[in-house]
Amino acid sequence: MKILVDADACPAVIKEILYRAAIRAQLPLTLIANKLLRVPPSPWIRALQVPSGFDVADQRIAQEAETGDLVITADVPLAAQVVAKGAIVLDPRGELLDASNIQARLTMRNFMEDLRGSGVETGGPSAFSAADRQTFANLLDKLLAKHARR
Repeated sequence: MKILVDADACPAVIKEILYRAAIRAQLPLTLIANKLLRVPPSPWIRALQVPSGFDVADQRIAQEAETGDLVITADVPLAAQVVAKGAIVLDPRGELLDASNIQARLTMRNFMEDLRGSGVETGGPSAFSAADRQTFANLLDKLLAKHARR
C-alpha cells in the first residue's frame, strides 16, 4: 500500500497527520501538486510537483494509483477513477469512498454542479473543523491498522 495525496487543496493539518502516519507505519506517502511543497525529511515521504494545468495533478494521481492504495482527495471525479482501479479514497473530512458508495457520491456531485450551472445558489462546504480533523485521523488509523494485519 502506498498513500497518494491530492495536495493542492489538502488542508495543512491533514498533511501533518499523514506525515506522522507514514513514518509510524513505514508506508510511502507521495504528495502530488502543481506547486512546490515542503515536506519533512523522511525516506517515507516525497513531494511530486507536476506542471500547472487543469487536472494535471489529478491525472498523475490516477496514473500512479493501484489496487490497495489509499488516495487522499476531495475531488469526486478523481476518487471515482482511482476506486475503479481498486484503490480506496479518504477525503480530508474523513469520508471513506469505495466501490460501494462512489457512484452515489459522483451522481450527487454532478447533480449539484448542474444546479450551480443553472444559476441556483447551492452554498459551499462548511468550514473545515476540529471534528473533521479527528474523523479523518481516526479513520486513517483504522485503515492503516487493517493494512498492517495483512
